[in-house]
Amino acid sequence: MSFEVLGDLNWLAVIIAAVVYYALGALWYSRSVLGNTWMASIGWDPDPDDGPQMSTADMVLPFFAFLVTAIVLGMLAAATGTDTLGEGLVLGLVVGVGVGAAITLVTAVYDPMSPKPMTWFWVTAGYHLVGIVLASTIIGAWQ
Repeated sequence: MSFEVLGDLNWLAVIIAAVVYYALGALWYSRSVLGNTWMASIGWDPDPDDGPQMSTADMVLPFFAFLVTAIVLGMLAAATGTDTLGEGLVLGLVVGVGVGAAITLVTAVYDPMSPKPMTWFWVTAGYHLVGIVLASTIIGAWQ
């Protein structure tokens, strides 16, 4: 595989996959879903009046990370011949568990500041697993 595959990617699928991954985070980490649990797991006060304030960069930078992730998923889809919804689902599960969740687990185990590292792991790894599966399914189905 080479970077020449970038010219062959379905860029609309890649961008939509990144947007879906990002939008999932807005829902996943909302206070009505898992936001309060996640904040408590890292020691933030989930009280809306005393909770942390997010900057514009805090909101924008993750989108670029998800765009890079979607590009890599597109490259992996091309390299593995993933071109159906089902194959995209399998690719997402493999990458989501084998890379996303595995790295998140290591981070949780060695984070000395988190009061509830395993809660943080389940919330965060679950988000990335679902986001990667959705993104790779979109990319796979749209090849």
